Amino acid sequence: MTRPGERTVLGFDYGTRRIGVAVGQEFTATANPLTTLTPVQNRPDWDAIERLIKEWKPDALVIGVPYHMDGTAHDMTKAAQRFGRQLAGRFELPVHEAEERLSSDEAERRTGARQRQRKGDIDQVAAQVILEGWLRLQQEQGHG
Repeated sequence: MTRPGERTVLGFDYGTRRIGVAVGQEFTATANPLTTLTPVQNRPDWDAIERLIKEWKPDALVIGVPYHMDGTAHDMTKAAQRFGRQLAGRFELPVHEAEERLSSDEAERRTGARQRQRKGDIDQVAAQVILEGWLRLQQEQGHG
């Protein structure tokens, strides 16, 4: 059993066209972009996700959940939450939601990528931004 504050966590920036993935450590509250997955037949690439989970052996998963700027839910909010429930059911790991407003904007700033180029890079860096925010929040709340 991993001790509190020493967990490895995978973070996901869920989208219908791409899913960005990052890996982070609670101890350092840092994350690194891993990969961008493309859905298969309009469904998450569960085989690729399973391979990542087997390789990284995370103690928990974090899913970015988007909201409108005023905090209200929209269609992607429900889709991301559904993805989180599916992750929990398939892999029997704790799944935490992280609010992800402006993560893609921050990812674009970090990568220097324009909207139309290198979208996959932006998605995995967005997952990094989401995961780092969640890890920092855990530290601030004394959970990490």
